[in-house]
Amino acid sequence: MKLAGRVAVITGGAGAIGGAAARLLAREGARIAIVDHEVEACEAMAAALRAGGAEAMACAGDVADVATIEAQVAAVRAAWGGIDILVTAAGISCGGSVTTTAPADWAAVMRTNVDGTWLWCRAVLPLMQAAKRGAIVTVASQLAVAGGHRNSAYIASKGAVMALTRTMALDYVADGIRINGVAPGATDTPMLRRAFERAPDPQAARDRSRLRHPMQRFAKAEEIAEGVLFLAADSASFVTGVVLPVDGGWLAA
Repeated sequence: MKLAGRVAVITGGAGAIGGAAARLLAREGARIAIVDHEVEACEAMAAALRAGGAEAMACAGDVADVATIEAQVAAVRAAWGGIDILVTAAGISCGGSVTTTAPADWAAVMRTNVDGTWLWCRAVLPLMQAAKRGAIVTVASQLAVAGGHRNSAYIASKGAVMALTRTMALDYVADGIRINGVAPGATDTPMLRRAFERAPDPQAARDRSRLRHPMQRFAKAEEIAEGVLFLAADSASFVTGVVLPVDGGWLAA
């Protein structure tokens, strides 16, 4: 197994992409700490992983609250001794252009997507520095490169995640820590379905998005998880500072 004996924390681990990553990393031997604000879903995901034979724990709480993060990191260290892998998959979207997005909605998206990524990296990096090894995988979006319509807060937040990923990679490479990200294309998740429902014609919006991919389909969450696994495992030992598109050819078109 590629991750035998490793400890992985996955924020948004009860969601579609985070959950798929949790299941895949667990199958590869990692101990998994699920971090998610949905308490019941967080506990259910950890229980499902344990039922499948993995070691897993639930860390329910706000991904952008410093005190909560500190307590969760302490709980993982107490249980398993350290943290080898961090996957920051927690994310939300509200839709809207700049002029139609309420300041509170903008702030909520930035808090979860950007602050949640930054604060978790900030909490985990000292442990990885002490161990002289570690891998962080952030979750961005192909829209942060290509742009998109009526989703300004989400797209801006993912651009910030991409930039943060690259600068962290340079800051911590000498410590033996690799920091990369994945940039998914449109992935068949509840978040994507909600985005289409905000459109005047949801089916037309869905078809436009699907056909924008040269592969003519949406990604499965499990396909994004494969990119996460590659970047988290030693098979990517010479890869850092990369935001890997897993986008069905969107950015190539």
